[in-house]
Parts: sequence; structure tokens; C-alpha cells
Amino acid sequence: MISVDGLTVEFSGSTLFENISFQVNDGDRIALMGKNGAGKSTLLKILAGVQQPTRGSVTAPKGTVVAYLPQHLMTEDHRTVFEEASLAFAELFAMEKEIEELNKELSERTDYESDSYMELIEKVSTLSEKYYSIEETNYEADVEKTLLGLGFLREDFTKQTKEFSGGWRMRIELAKILLRKPDVILLDEPTNHLDIESIQWLEEFLVESAKAVIVISHDRAFVDNITTRTIEVTMGRIYDYKVNYSHYLELRKERREQQQKAFEEQQKMIAETKDFIERFKGTYSKTLQVQSRVKMLEKLELVEVDEEDTSALHLKFPPSPRSGSFPVIADRVGKSYGDHLVFKDASFTISRGEKVAFVGKNGEGKSTMVKCIMDEIKHDGTLTLGHNVMIGYFAQNQASLLDGELTVFQTIDDVAKGEIRNKIKDLLGAFMFGGENSTKKVKVLSGGERTRLAMIKLLLEPVNLLILDEPTNHLDMKTKDILKTALKDFDGTLIVVSHDRDFLDGLVTKVYEFGHQRVTEHLDGIYEFLKKKKMENLHEIERKS
Repeated sequence: MISVDGLTVEFSGSTLFENISFQVNDGDRIALMGKNGAGKSTLLKILAGVQQPTRGSVTAPKGTVVAYLPQHLMTEDHRTVFEEASLAFAELFAMEKEIEELNKELSERTDYESDSYMELIEKVSTLSEKYYSIEETNYEADVEKTLLGLGFLREDFTKQTKEFSGGWRMRIELAKILLRKPDVILLDEPTNHLDIESIQWLEEFLVESAKAVIVISHDRAFVDNITTRTIEVTMGRIYDYKVNYSHYLELRKERREQQQKAFEEQQKMIAETKDFIERFKGTYSKTLQVQSRVKMLEKLELVEVDEEDTSALHLKFPPSPRSGSFPVIADRVGKSYGDHLVFKDASFTISRGEKVAFVGKNGEGKSTMVKCIMDEIKHDGTLTLGHNVMIGYFAQNQASLLDGELTVFQTIDDVAKGEIRNKIKDLLGAFMFGGENSTKKVKVLSGGERTRLAMIKLLLEPVNLLILDEPTNHLDMKTKDILKTALKDFDGTLIVVSHDRDFLDGLVTKVYEFGHQRVTEHLDGIYEFLKKKKMENLHEIERKS
């Protein structure tokens, strides 16, 4: 489908990658992996045709449709959700309009015997045949099914797109891509703004209906569930594995061990050769051997070991001050905005040391409940915080509260206490603020970088109730693992709002499901909850049918 030949990309004197080649075939579902800055998003943009390489080519057969979903996008504001999604069928609408105009022209003309009239009939006939051979002529049903799958309600269809947040606009764009039924779908971090149910729907769609997919994602469960091939971008080249992400990690470890062994053997041989040259360079009888070895060293191709982040950072929360036995007690809590009821009669108790997840579709009240617990908004019912509860709160807007004039290093140095002060550089490196990045001022950071910095700051403050609202959206897999390990070891109480199943797995022991204006308690881990939920949904379908 797509052929990549000799691709080289250079930026201001440095080479991002050099002379890489690979094929994308029908049925491929590829994960594009590599550390931040390796060039994954650049490669995706080149495949999409929105960026040009320095050298090399990307070719595809004529008529190949490539659809690309970037991380950041803008939709226009003057259409409804349904109209915007229906733009996926713009080609169909154009064809329909052209047939209509041609038929009108035929009805108005009377030169029935002329060549031009016969050509017109031929044109209408060919176009009509093409139009009716397209499966999507009944497009409304497809638009409805896709929008519902991505979490929209029927009443959302007639709302203007400008009424929706960036995350929901991204879903509209994703709907347009899926509805076009392209030959190749390119997705850059598609799960960041989706809830668990929508992610599962997208997984099923990509596995069952997509022709070829290339995805960049830090959502390990998503990547493992959909991909059959992993292309790693590292040190300016690529490695192509015909396996999913988890299997790729095992193979990459083996590859690195083999490289390390070959590197050590070569270094030993070089040292012995240099020693021989040094010992015998003045000995007449050994002149030819010395010259031979000098030439051999000059021509020797050095073994390279792929870079690996070896900073074994073990992030640890400070010991949490002891709180009362029940940090959060909710009794018949409800919240409405005017006529819109978010939830009602929510009653639950979170015990000291418990780690729980708030899950459910977007807009069902997860973040609203967090704001109620934080006493940021008024609500019905009673919410009681236990004795000596000290809350550490992370939400996306935390990023905007940072002091823009401080550097990254100063921001963390101001809150770091005790032993962790000696590891600030390691900690910043783990959260992708290594080297010169630590001297950047906060005001020049991107939204994602600010989010990561706010997260580090929170991790250094002594608290006993941590509330994290979508903490993993801008973190790579290694950083998420560091955070997850730290949270598992945290001796306080944790409430986490997240759609990342892999992050929640093994971290939480209780799930609170938000949906249908209620809050339901499930005494399960995340996968047990999802399994039960899927079975409930299947029973619901059976009852309806």
C-alpha cells in the first residue's frame, strides 16, 4: 500500500533519521515506538503527506486513501456535529450534485440526435453506475453508528461543534476518518481524549474494519490489543518487528544484549590490536603486521549499542501524615447544573489506604465529583472529609497555575525536601526534562510539558489523600510505569480518574462507575469490572433482541 524508500530527515544540521525503508501492507496494524524526540510524529506526518523528507520517497498506488489524525487539530464552528461528521462523504455529495445537474441539463435540452447530447447521457449513466456501486450511499446510518460508538448522544448530533471541548472535537475528526474507510489510517495519540468505553469501541473497529493502521500511542493496553507489528525508531534508524508491543519489548531486550556482547568483544579486540601496534611499532621484523593492523582498525566498522534510558529512578512519595479511618464519606450526594442532572443519591465510603478509580463516559460526573470532594462547587447531600485529611490534587488546569517566570529546575527545587533534592536531575530526566530542558522557563513550555511538571511538583508534597484527574495523558510508557510504581507504594489514600486500563490494572482495588446519573460501586480491579460490564451489556443486547 505504502512504500517508504531511503527516507532521510535533517533538522538544522542534525539527522533525525537516515536512509530508512519499509513497506506498509494491507492488513498491517503497526505501532510506531521510540522515545520522545526520536521522530515518530515526524515520520507519521511524512506518511500523511503533510511534511516532506530531506531525501527519499513515499509512494502509494493511485487512488490510495490515507487518513491522518494529528494530536492537535481545529474543526470549524459553523456546522452541527452530524454535518461535520458527514463531511466524510463529501465526494459522494459532490457526485450526487453533479448527477442532479446533468439530469436537469438533459431535461432542458432538445437536440436529442446531437453527439454532445449522447455524450451527456453516457456521462450521467457512468456517474450513476459509480454512485450506486458505492456502499455508503445510505451514509446517515453509518454516521449515527460511529458517533454513538465514540460516545456522542443522539441529542448531540444537532448541536454546533463550537459547543464542544477540544477532546470532543477530536472525536468528530476521528469519526470523519473512520467513515471515509481509508486504505491506511494514521493515528497520533488517539486515546488521550477518549473514555474507556470509547477506547474499546475504537479497538474493535480498528481490528475488525480497518484495512491498515499505523498508531503512535502511550496506552499500552490499546497498542497491545490492536497491533500486529512494531516499528521502533531509534538513533536515526528503524527496527521492524512482526509482533505486538509486549513481544517486541522481549525481542528488543535480546537484541540489546547481543549488541552489548558484540560491542564488548570488539572493544577487547581493538584494545589487544592497539597494544600489539604500540609494542611492535619500532620492530623491523613486525613492520608489515603493524601496518596491517593499523589499516584494519582504520576500516573497522564499530558496533553500536542502541541507546537505552538506564536511569533507574525509583520515585517515592514522602511518608503520608496519618489521616482518620475514613478520608471520604459521601451521603446522598447529588449535583445539577440548572435542569441538567449530573448524578444523584451517591453514597460511598473510602477507607484510609484504599486506592480507587472513578470511571465512566466523559460528561457523566467523574470530575464533578472530584470538585465536590475538593469543596470547589456546591452540591446536594453531605460530603465529609476525615480527620487530618491533606489533599494533593492533580487536574489538567494545574498546569496553568505554575509560575511562568521560574525555570523547570527552580519549580521543583522550591518544593523538593530531604533526600529527593539530590535526585532532582534524575527525576526531571525521567519526566523528559533532561539536560538543557531543565533550564527552560515555564512560560515557554507546551501544555503537555506543563502538565508533566505539575505532576512532578505534586509528587513531592507530603499529603495523605491523592486525587489525580487523568494523570497519564501526556506521559510516555516508562514515566507512567515510574508513576504507577510510586502510587502502588504510596501509603495514603488514592482516587484516580483515568481511562488508561493498563495504568489502573494492579493499582486500584475498587471501581466507582459513573453513568445514567448514578454512581455504582464495584469491588473489583479494572479488568474484572470491564469483563463484568461487557457481560452486562451483552445481556442487555440479548434482552432487546
